Amino acid sequence: MNDKKKNILVVDDTPENLQLLVGMLSEKGYEVRPVPSGKLAISGAQIFPPDLILLDIMMPGMDGYEVCKQLKADERTKDIPVIFISALSDVLDKVKAFSVGGVDYITKPFQMEEVVARVETHLALRSLQKSLEDKNEELASTLQQLKSTQEELIQSEKMAALGQLIAGVAHEINTPLGAITSSVRNIANFWKEYLLQFPAFLQKLSPLRQSDFLTLLQKLSQQDTSLSTREQRQIKKSLASQLQSHNIENATTLANFLVAMGVYEDIQSLVPLLKEPEGEDILKTSYQFANVQTSIRNITTASERASKVVFALKNYARYDSTGYKVEAQISEGIETVLTLYHNQLKQGVRIIKNYQDAVPSILCYPDELNQVWTNLIHNALQAMDYRGTLTIEVKKQDSYLTVSMTDTGKGIPPEIMPKIFRPFFTTKAAGEGSGLGLDIVKKIITKHQGKIEVESVPGQTTFIVSLPL
Repeated sequence: MNDKKKNILVVDDTPENLQLLVGMLSEKGYEVRPVPSGKLAISGAQIFPPDLILLDIMMPGMDGYEVCKQLKADERTKDIPVIFISALSDVLDKVKAFSVGGVDYITKPFQMEEVVARVETHLALRSLQKSLEDKNEELASTLQQLKSTQEELIQSEKMAALGQLIAGVAHEINTPLGAITSSVRNIANFWKEYLLQFPAFLQKLSPLRQSDFLTLLQKLSQQDTSLSTREQRQIKKSLASQLQSHNIENATTLANFLVAMGVYEDIQSLVPLLKEPEGEDILKTSYQFANVQTSIRNITTASERASKVVFALKNYARYDSTGYKVEAQISEGIETVLTLYHNQLKQGVRIIKNYQDAVPSILCYPDELNQVWTNLIHNALQAMDYRGTLTIEVKKQDSYLTVSMTDTGKGIPPEIMPKIFRPFFTTKAAGEGSGLGLDIVKKIITKHQGKIEVESVPGQTTFIVSLPL
């Protein structure tokens, strides 16, 4: 949750309920605005939209259903999560609440822990949704930026390597977006399939079993480990034996649930619960919460991956039209290109990075040097047929910063070596290259008052770029 306090609008015509909810949520660090009627709720939400609304149904003048309808019809308030709190417990009442746009339903008399848990969950979901929307806008903006520079790229050798690069970038963007979409679908299914049953499930539990359920949820929040399939099998087998030693029925099934939830250490405290008839139901419900937690973790990981690709795309697509050199870290430019080539690298290429510590920044044209690293990496991958080891070294040597790239490809024949920097010379098949790549690389390095050298034997080729500090 952000450091900024989340703002919650509480709507209820009963002063006692307002006082209780305001006090409870304020203690948890939220900024709470109490409102006694539907009309005031609508105007208050329009003037200063809250992060979440707790809404009573049975109110004079305008009931909660109508309030929610009007909020969802307004562009300013349609995305605010609305949780209904009502003494109405009939399933049809709950269905109507969801049909008008509610995201959750809490039956009075409510428990404080339940209200806080629901509020925290929906604030987290809204935050993730907003983050996803921002990422999508950022991706759309970046892709538009790429399109606007396409005409310029077509005129340069940069486009030759860019053909395969864009295919990899599309994959790198689609993969995390696919993971996000799948995880959001899992979360949506959870609320659709289990939400209506959850209040009744919680109410039928004794205080002791409710405590056990909350203990399980607390254990879930502490789990952040991943196991291999082999490790899971071993732990399930050991856990099932432990449960059987306590005369617990369905030990194997329960062990499967516990391991899937990541709860497999220090289970002694759970033994009394697992011996109870309702133990398996409690475990199954906890398992559904575990799936939501896993989905949220997947969304976070995928968002971070998408952000990294977007950042690399921005750096790569940047063009400095000022004509002046700027200070830049060379290793950052290389990392940008490696990020964009991740899809081509991950299948069969091992990358070894030897970056010297505390290498100084240099005055350069970063976007042009990115073109150098793109050509050298692309050539190395093709020379290895995308199978082998690429070693990249960055270090300070005398008054130069040197970058060396060594591939384990077939090597450059001695009779070809004197020709590789000549314009239009290429050993590639027709349509695979114009023969301008290394010529442009050499011109860019010369523009930086640097030099490029090459050493090659069968099975090892090294390009060494030296740039003045």
